Amino acid sequence: MSRNLALKSLNSATSAPGQAERRLEFLFSKNPQLSERDRALAVHLVQGVLRWQIKLDWILKQYVRFPFGKIDSEVLNILRLALFQIIFLDRVPDSAAVNEAAKQAGKKGRKHVVKFVNGILRQICREQKQLPYPHCEKERDLYRSVYYAYPMWLVKKWTRELGPDVALQLLKAGNQTPRLVIRANTLQNSREVLLDCFEKEGIEARAVPFAPEGIELTHMRGSVSRLKSFKKGLFQVQGEAAQICAHLLAPGKRDRVVDMCAGLGGKSTHMAELMGDRGWILALDTSIDRLSGLKRNTDRLGIRSISPAAADATASLSCFRSLFHKSMVDGPCSGLGVISKHPDTKLTKKEDDIQRLAMIQKSILFRSCEKLASGGEMLYVTCTISEEENEGVVESILRKNNTIILQDLRQRIPAWGLELVNNNGFFKTFPHIHGMEGFFAALFRKI
Repeated sequence: MSRNLALKSLNSATSAPGQAERRLEFLFSKNPQLSERDRALAVHLVQGVLRWQIKLDWILKQYVRFPFGKIDSEVLNILRLALFQIIFLDRVPDSAAVNEAAKQAGKKGRKHVVKFVNGILRQICREQKQLPYPHCEKERDLYRSVYYAYPMWLVKKWTRELGPDVALQLLKAGNQTPRLVIRANTLQNSREVLLDCFEKEGIEARAVPFAPEGIELTHMRGSVSRLKSFKKGLFQVQGEAAQICAHLLAPGKRDRVVDMCAGLGGKSTHMAELMGDRGWILALDTSIDRLSGLKRNTDRLGIRSISPAAADATASLSCFRSLFHKSMVDGPCSGLGVISKHPDTKLTKKEDDIQRLAMIQKSILFRSCEKLASGGEMLYVTCTISEEENEGVVESILRKNNTIILQDLRQRIPAWGLELVNNNGFFKTFPHIHGMEGFFAALFRKI
């Protein structure tokens, strides 16, 4: 059952980020009888295939005797799914992976497809200790692209900008299973109270080293949404680096705040908690579905100070008459700092996207400046380590907009996070250094 659901999910994948995972959640809702163990396996299979698809496809290409592009997409996903199990899942016997793949191929109704799938997989099983990879020294970039399953453009970009050693550390870090980190809802409890609650429920948890409300669930099985503490609104799922951002903007209890790209409301709800659910937060997003999810989160967390609104943050916001004391700008970015959490980023993002996204980010920042009151502050946040989208955007905004100045975040961040701010006053985290998502933040003040 798990393998079939994983296959259906992979077959639905498009260039839209997260499509396969959303499809899998939908399939879970249609199969409520599925055990937590089977759900976990299905998620692991989908994430694994997406994470390692470039490597899986390279291996398959070495064994296919006709143009790779002629393989039916559904058959290709059957092969990827089985090959992932053969190479990466020690607990799954090779024979079980091959037999299940043959059954899935049999549903296509063509015997030659079953023979093709069965033959390739059995040959790979026999030769898996000497699989053909590019030479690790003579073809260094190609080898790393294949072996660590990253697009060649990204391997070359990181190697060029950061050097081969740091690039290799980033490649490895992006293939790690991401930590499950949550944020205690301080309107209802504290991190310490929530840790006690988890201990009583038999859930292994520990405080994260930086974000003061953050807790890592170390051996969580199944979805957190089934926990009583989640249903009661005692916490929100949010990564450690993302949690730090609200502390950088530090909204006051009477402030008017705008979240320009609110999404599901992770940062909006955190700011509301820091504000004691006072003041006012206008949460903007272009997606009605995301705003609906934000509303569900605010209801569950017991937050009343957030007003969701559908709006394009790149367009004029003159329909909103208020000026704001604080603005959170977490715009669309390449997501190169959260590849471990969103492995399909490797497959959906192209090098050309970086400049395109940088232009969108600049546009949102200009619109945010227009709605900022004199003396107000604006935090620019990305979940990428791409300089074009980070320092490059900051430099461009400062050149073209003389109404704002850059603030040094070393003067703002609490002592627990001082090591996360560099000498230029920017908040920067890296997966291979800090063990959390790769984030960037810069703080501006309107003069």
